[in-house]
This record gives sequence, C-alpha cells and structure tokens, in this order.
Amino acid sequence: MKIKALLLLSTIALHAQPVYIGTGKSGIFLADFDAEKGVLSEPALAEEYKAGFLAAHPEKPILYSAGGDNTVGAFTIGEANSLTQLGTAPVKGSRPSHIAVDASGRTVATANYGDGSITTVRLDPDGKPGQIATFIKNKGSGPHERQQAPHTHGVYFDKGNRFLFVPDLGTDQILIYNFDPATSELTPNDPPEFKTAPGAGPRHMTFSPDEKHAYIINELDNTIQVAAFDSSSGSLTDIQTVPTLPEDFDGQNTTAEIEVHPSGNFVYGSNRGHDSIVVYKRDPETGKLSYIQHAPCGGKQPRHFKIDPSGKWLLCGHQASDTISVLSLDPDTGRLGKPQSTVKAPKPICIFFK
Repeated sequence: MKIKALLLLSTIALHAQPVYIGTGKSGIFLADFDAEKGVLSEPALAEEYKAGFLAAHPEKPILYSAGGDNTVGAFTIGEANSLTQLGTAPVKGSRPSHIAVDASGRTVATANYGDGSITTVRLDPDGKPGQIATFIKNKGSGPHERQQAPHTHGVYFDKGNRFLFVPDLGTDQILIYNFDPATSELTPNDPPEFKTAPGAGPRHMTFSPDEKHAYIINELDNTIQVAAFDSSSGSLTDIQTVPTLPEDFDGQNTTAEIEVHPSGNFVYGSNRGHDSIVVYKRDPETGKLSYIQHAPCGGKQPRHFKIDPSGKWLLCGHQASDTISVLSLDPDTGRLGKPQSTVKAPKPICIFFK
C-alpha cells in the first residue's frame, strides 16, 4: 500500500510541492501541495517511524525526525520523494518534542519535553546521527499546575550558527546556549536565559527574517511575547506582549505554533480551544505587533501550521479532528481567508515543506 500511494503521488502535476507530515505513532506521511490552486493531496504513509517534528539537512536530501521512542531518525529522500531510513540514534532524554539541524549540517538538536532536557547529536559526513555531544537537564518550576518540573519544548539555532535557544514551558525561560559547530557542544551563554512572565509557559518561538526580533508563543497564558535579539551577545530584550485570544472569549485554550510571514510583515499564532489563527501586523523597525484578525482554522485544536514557500497559503494541522486545512493568505494584507480545502491526516504534529 505504501508503494502504491507513493506512485499515485508521483503522478500529480510537476509544479506540486512535496509536504511531509509527522503524525506520532502513525508514521511520516507524504502529500503534494498545489500552490497555484491551494490544494493538498490526500496524505499517504511514507515511513513507519514514530515521527514528531521534522527538519531537513541544509545540503543533503535527508529528513530528520524527533522520535516517540526517544530517538532521532534520519531518512534519505529518494525518487518520488520516498523515504529510506538512514539511521537512528538515542537522545537520552525523554519525549523529544522538537528538533533542529544546524547550518553546517553536522549537528541535530532536540528538546526533550518529558524530562526537561536538551540533546545535541553529532552527524557524520553522510548525515547519519551518531554520538551525543551534549546532554543538559534543566532545573526549576513555575506557578502553573503544569509547571512542577522543566519541560523544554523547542530548539532554535540562529542564522549565524552561534547560539541555540530553548523555550522551557515548565520554568518560564528561554534558555540561551553558545553553540560550537565544530564539536556540536553547548555551553551556557551570558546571559544564560530570557525570562517570560510567571505562568506564561513558553512553547515555541521564531525570528523575523532580518533576525532583529524574536517572537515567543506562550502556551499557558495565551500570549505572544516580542523581544529584540542581539546577534553579537545572543541576548533577548523584552519589547511587548499581546494576547492570542479575543477579549470576549472565556473558554479553555492553549496556544501552540507561531510563525513570521516570509515578508517579515506579519506574525501568526494558533489557538487550541478557540480554534483560530491570530494574525498580527509587524512593525519592521520596532518589532511591535498590531492586531489584524482571528481566522477560523478549519478544525479542532490547531497544533501546528506552516506557511507555504510562496507566502500565499497557510496549512493548518488539527490534532483533535485528524485533518489539515488550507487557508488562503493575502501577502499584502496578511489576512487569512476561510478554509477552502481539508484532507484527513492522523493527528498531525508537524507539517514540513521539502
């Protein structure tokens, strides 16, 4: 069935873009996205691996995944965008929730939510994961009931490949590490952290294309925090905090994903409960955000979304309705349209454009 599905996908128009989808225990799925029509094909199983978040090698045709069995997996991308397992390696930590590959292609980093740890794994010249270079367990807690222990939730290299940033939902910190691409080792930066509000629960973050500003989505208090980024020192400086929810919403909600539009002019965040994408306009000079809209996401609990490379579509994965919806995006205004197509996908964790 796997081979037949991949052959079917290969018959789709040549201008379609491959999209990989991490779905946990269901595996890595593959679909094609038609950026002219805004249509996503029905996803098909590409690899039987407990896949979470996905990342790619900067030069080689290799896809990496954080695995539900506490490993990092590497897969060679072949004909018709098929996947062949290249190798796996343990991360030592528990429940790796996020993954990133450095700009040199010699290191893969994971945030391990279960025990609040960070791992860097050395990649060999072929891109295969090998030995652990650094393993660090964070310490601390927060005032929220979900903050009795550290819960690292993301890993992000800067463009200069000098620093690694790690949001920790359990301790209300963005941990900042110096990164050595020659050895894949991490050491605490000075300053070693950026603190969010108590009980905020930082989950994920992203940088503006010019890297002047960082945008942090806080899962527990439903906010987006804006910070100035100093690329020479690695420091973050607080600028602004805005809500992800409308003032009149009084239901249960947690945030999930955040992304800056490729133009750098807009910022998007997902609400699980309100089931929407909040859209803000970004001031390129100050980094500050001004509200544009709340757009219905097309399903329940939008855990992850991704803006396509053209900047004209947003693909949103819904963990509670097992679907992915395509929303139109106006690159001039930043506004999202109504979900115009939806396909089935088992509990999508990560949507990744090749």
